[in-house]
Amino acid sequence: MKKALFYTTDGSTVTCGLCQHRCLVRPGRRGRCGVRENRDGELYSLVYGKVAAEQTDPVEKKPLFHFLPGSLTFSLATVGCNFSCLHCQNHTLSQTAPENSRFRVREPEEIVGIARTCGCRSISYTYVEPTVFFEFAYDCSVAAHRAGLKNIFVSNGFISSDALSMLVPVLDGINIDIKSCENSFYQDVCGGGPYGFDHILDTVRQFYARGVWVEVTTLLIPGVNDSDDELRSIARYLATISRDIPWHVSAFRPAYRMMDRSSTSASSLLRARMLGFAEGLRYVYTGNVRNEGGEDTACPECRKQLVHRVGFRVVENLLSSEFCPFCGSKIAGYW
Repeated sequence: MKKALFYTTDGSTVTCGLCQHRCLVRPGRRGRCGVRENRDGELYSLVYGKVAAEQTDPVEKKPLFHFLPGSLTFSLATVGCNFSCLHCQNHTLSQTAPENSRFRVREPEEIVGIARTCGCRSISYTYVEPTVFFEFAYDCSVAAHRAGLKNIFVSNGFISSDALSMLVPVLDGINIDIKSCENSFYQDVCGGGPYGFDHILDTVRQFYARGVWVEVTTLLIPGVNDSDDELRSIARYLATISRDIPWHVSAFRPAYRMMDRSSTSASSLLRARMLGFAEGLRYVYTGNVRNEGGEDTACPECRKQLVHRVGFRVVENLLSSEFCPFCGSKIAGYW
């Protein structure tokens, strides 16, 4: 247990400022994430150093396609989440209370040592919303930078501006879920409050403006968030921030409390990809379903293939710098 960051107290009730929920937490109670508890008028993290999942992944699995392609990243998570998505594929982690979880106690320097031993070039805070274990993720990130490793968040984007500002100096890359452009989706499907999309879009904008490499993922749920109008809107919003932000449109699989929906078709992903290009985005990828060329990086100017991928595996990478070897155009990314 570790005293939390980002809260105020009146000596009894605390207000958590870690994410946009800004939970009012009474003594003996927890915030919506389930992992921050008020004890005698002070807020504590219940999951500091309690690693419930850890493994080595290709960085493409995050997904990050323009960030050290072909490299390995050490992925870790505690339990807990500030969303309660009906379709969560990691619900056994995200919706489990700390006292009901199995975990290994790790120190930040230990995490860094494991990552280096495994040949990883980065550490990814992922599987659940990493904001909820912010104190541990931050300490690991500081240690990682000291050791020459990069840091990655895979996030729902519901982080507060104060926490974001503290994180930026030690964060190198982030994949942010834009689950929908409808605030009602965030409230009804994700438990994210009535202004979810507005907050998430602002998070994308803030991270991008402060120099963190940003990619975005949208999971297409048939009949829920996959209309042409909604997909166009998401792509259009991203393009107003930067046309260079890669957008991953991924296939839904029935999971958790949303078993009544069918899986996303390959044709639906291709449709979303084309809509993204039509709205001006330069890099749009399909995920979780094989589409010919849907995982490849091409130069947006000459259209030559630069990185060929099969699933999460980089088969060929022709980029030795940030410039296209064929036409010299700049290829956005962290190469």
